[in-house]
Amino acid sequence: MKKSYVLICLFVVMMITAACGNESSSGKEENTDVPQEITYASTSDAAGLSPIDTNDSVSSNVTYQVYETLFVQNPETMEIEPLLAESYENPDDNTWVIQLKEGITFHDGTPFNAEAVKYTFEQLKDPDRAAPRASLLAPVSSIEVEDEYTVVLHTDEPYGPMLAALSHTNAAIVSPEADQGQDINKEPVGTGPFVFEEWVEGDHITLTRNEDYWRDPATLEKVTFKVVPEFSTAISMLETGEVQFIDAISSDHINRVESIQDVEVQKTEGTRVSYLGFNMEKEPFNELAFREAVAYGVDQEAYVSQLNDLGIYNESIIGPNVFGYEEAAKDNGFVYDQEKAKQIIEDNGYAGQQITLLAANRDNYMKMAEIVQSQLTDIGLNVSIETMEWASFLEIVRKGEYEMTFLGWSNSTADGSELLYPNLHSDNIGSSNYARYENDEFDQLVEESRATVDQELRKQKLNEANLIAMEEAPWVIMDHGIVTGAYDASIEGLVLDPTGKWSLYPVQR
Repeated sequence: MKKSYVLICLFVVMMITAACGNESSSGKEENTDVPQEITYASTSDAAGLSPIDTNDSVSSNVTYQVYETLFVQNPETMEIEPLLAESYENPDDNTWVIQLKEGITFHDGTPFNAEAVKYTFEQLKDPDRAAPRASLLAPVSSIEVEDEYTVVLHTDEPYGPMLAALSHTNAAIVSPEADQGQDINKEPVGTGPFVFEEWVEGDHITLTRNEDYWRDPATLEKVTFKVVPEFSTAISMLETGEVQFIDAISSDHINRVESIQDVEVQKTEGTRVSYLGFNMEKEPFNELAFREAVAYGVDQEAYVSQLNDLGIYNESIIGPNVFGYEEAAKDNGFVYDQEKAKQIIEDNGYAGQQITLLAANRDNYMKMAEIVQSQLTDIGLNVSIETMEWASFLEIVRKGEYEMTFLGWSNSTADGSELLYPNLHSDNIGSSNYARYENDEFDQLVEESRATVDQELRKQKLNEANLIAMEEAPWVIMDHGIVTGAYDASIEGLVLDPTGKWSLYPVQR
């Protein structure tokens, strides 16, 4: 009996010890049955897998896991921090001396060094390569290798948004050997935490953990980017566990997603701005009184109220999560006042004016168009809607063959200069300045915001430019967006930043 009692006690002690051993250092019980794999669903396939040669969010979602930039925005604070860079200094306003981290290699074994940075940036700037985001480094006049781990960027004039540009996904550093020896748009090679495995076009892209990563290897062993053309199907797959992560959830789908058991929903105030824009080269849209009447007549809050908490009302062009925003700016817009709008219409002979609202055939733009049509009809205008598929729509608005339309800007650098310059500076009429807005004082302020490395002065110039554009109303701001993601409750460590980017490096299941 004594021997049996001792054996029983030993068994109990062993069971307790085993139970304790199954708890992680954080006190959470580990589930060894959950594979360290994630499948993410996207409604479209990547355009390519080279950061130099692409400029779309679907491609960037993949390249962000494979490649790395010299600097990175902290997803929670949006402060810019070194990543592949160790540090930097400005011996003068036109020079950026960047010290690089040592001992890092690309996935193909090529060393990461100043030569790799120089090669990447020269490819990004090369007119023959026609990189879609060459503008990120347009102010850079020359790139110098000072030593193996020191690269020097020279500009003809000071370039304030330099660090924001160097943290952009399209400024990620590529392996020179891979870029010269293969098509990195099909077979990417970076320094990041995940390595490219395969791409079955139209179906999926697979990445695996980089076991030789220069930091601690990722916890996830495998990541699959699955193409699911219908978003409602992607939601069903999230519900059944076939996929574990989706993002960019529209207001029409958010309630369904939030009702799914064991699925977490993350919402983050974003940098995207959506707007109603005027073609300021046509009458009466080039008249301030007309634009004021429309601005007073549009009730943006009525639109935002239909977004199921996925939009924010704020009259400022520069949004709350964008560098250069001043809170006082939100009170300088044209707050909804239907009677004032009607009075301006009557006083200026605009009653019955025929207007065509051009809208791309996307849910959010169609919703905007329908609401604005009703509101402008109420103040005495004769409003119709014309819809068009996305590619044709972009071609039409670039040419200025429209009257009023709806568009948005995601602002992936979260910098006000990179919002105001491409969208409203006269340099970009005929390209990204769809409103064809032109104001010399505004242009000068935006240029000054880009041509200084004094960040406080940059904020001041951006605020002044913002207020001028708000007063002249080439845009009526419809909303500032909310970044959304939904994922299986087993996932930890996933953070969506205000620009919509996310890294899978800190993620585990």
